[in-house]
Amino acid sequence: MEKKPFERPLIKRLNAGMPGKFGIHSHIEPLREIDGVLVKDLIAEHGSPLYVLSESALRRTFREAYQTFSTRYPRVQFAWSYKTNYLNAVCNVFHQEGAWAEVVSGFEYEKALQNGVPGSQIIFNGPDKQEKDLRLAIKNGSLIHIDHFDELYMLLELAGQGTGTPKVAIRVNMDTGIYPRWDRFGFNYENGEAWEALNRILLSEKLELVGLHTHIGTYILTADAYRAAAAKLASLATGIEKKYGKVIQYIDLGGGFASKNTLKGAYVPGTDAAPSFEEYADAISSALIKSEIKPDNLPLLILETGRAMVDDAGYLLGTVLANKRLADGRRATIADIGVNLLFTSFWYQHEVLPAQDVSQHTEETTLYGPLCMNIDVIREAIDFPLLKKGDHLVIKRIGAYNMTQWLQFINYRPRVVMIDEAGKPHVIREREDLVHLIRLEKVPEHLQSPKQKKQ
Repeated sequence: MEKKPFERPLIKRLNAGMPGKFGIHSHIEPLREIDGVLVKDLIAEHGSPLYVLSESALRRTFREAYQTFSTRYPRVQFAWSYKTNYLNAVCNVFHQEGAWAEVVSGFEYEKALQNGVPGSQIIFNGPDKQEKDLRLAIKNGSLIHIDHFDELYMLLELAGQGTGTPKVAIRVNMDTGIYPRWDRFGFNYENGEAWEALNRILLSEKLELVGLHTHIGTYILTADAYRAAAAKLASLATGIEKKYGKVIQYIDLGGGFASKNTLKGAYVPGTDAAPSFEEYADAISSALIKSEIKPDNLPLLILETGRAMVDDAGYLLGTVLANKRLADGRRATIADIGVNLLFTSFWYQHEVLPAQDVSQHTEETTLYGPLCMNIDVIREAIDFPLLKKGDHLVIKRIGAYNMTQWLQFINYRPRVVMIDEAGKPHVIREREDLVHLIRLEKVPEHLQSPKQKKQ
């Protein structure tokens, strides 16, 4: 007979909320499987911790988003945001669904080309475009979104060297009623900087102005901000047509749609707070259709949605290492998942679930990672059942940014597995090892150990 874990007597304030049809339900249901594959089997085969991605969820979310926008606006094109998750398997799922690539560095640009994306379907954003990157983008006919005047002058210089005619848009920052305002990137709408950039481009006749772009921020919880952004870009488009007779081919509203994660300090969970694709689509399409853009000249609507497209498809599986009592009496549970693997824990209250049957009794718990640093906190306070050493847990909605902002710190980064639509797991990134980590290191001869010299 298995020995039951000891649970000390506890007097706890009742935070039950409103009762449902069958009374107050406080038991936490475990998450035993992902797309039909048992969590315990995934960990047994691939180790712990372990990232898991659902291909079905990726495709389902993309199709929902595309269907929602394309039924409200006649011409829609999604572009996958590589910085959100640039694992090739993830990118290729979206490319198979019809998404272009949106990149913000030479590294990401090279990755998109390697994934077979035609140069004409790569959108090049970001403030750090090197001359060699721009030359390649011009040669491939990519869409270059100019971020600042220094970049504009570099492109004018390159165009004068016979590299070809760059296809460009400008990134515009603006007041959409949200705070903090993202005015670090692009040209400002309100102070006339955006118009000055457009005038310089069109008067030069060396660049082909094809679009207008904005990215108003991240995790935007009001669709009205996109309504304001779309209206202002539409105003620029009509102004360009009136002054120069130039019709803008596309308007790019960027990304920033919220996922269903809950922000720290939020009063309501993200599942309730985040607008739906329908709300975003209604706001954006309404602003463009009601604008003064002529119906025959309605531009292609490009969306660079990242977080809302991939977050729900990602899971991080882990194992409990220990339990202890802190100095003030609070319970602390230590797992093998650290902030080096879950960067988004700094701003999300991630949903954490056990992967096996647990007691119905819960207690406020601090969930720590294994790193030797005091900031390694996955959840500062979560009402959670007691998990014993060796038990498994699952953290939900981690598909965005955690596999691009992860750190190799103290421990190796783990495997990443994708479960296909038939329920078969595939390794899409191997676990790191010492050979992988030190292959770029160079040790001067006078600092080498005898063993290193023999090698």
